[in-house]
Amino acid sequence: MAVDAITETGTPAAAQDLSDLARLRRVRDRIDREYAQPLDVEALARGAHMSAGHFSRQFKLAYGESPYGYLMTRRIERAMALLRRGDLSVTEVCFAVGCSSLGTFSTRFTELVGVPPSVYRRLAADATAGMPACVAIQVTRPIRNREARVSSRI
Repeated sequence: MAVDAITETGTPAAAQDLSDLARLRRVRDRIDREYAQPLDVEALARGAHMSAGHFSRQFKLAYGESPYGYLMTRRIERAMALLRRGDLSVTEVCFAVGCSSLGTFSTRFTELVGVPPSVYRRLAADATAGMPACVAIQVTRPIRNREARVSSRI
């Protein structure tokens, strides 16, 4: 007969895990909504009623990347959309998506997208011309190097 593990608070471990996942989902939804606001791990952890370390570990376990990485990915995705429009400078886009450092923004953008924001702005305008916005978002969604699969067959 199996015995359920009990957490320090006296609740079954499975119930605690579901509760943690629900709180993590609320935080992820908050990041999706408030990506342009100044968000830090400590504040997000407080919102989930967790310590910063536990929150970061659980978030990465649940979603495959750190809370900061997830936030920056959302910001870069929004930046890509703004750059495709072509009416804002790279600096304006940087600040519009909530980044306070143009250098950090450009570095992270290049890591995720593969080209610097200025190059992306120039290339994306031509590549998505005439394409509905909903399709352009899917086609241009960033793929991290670790997610891209390399085919050994040619």
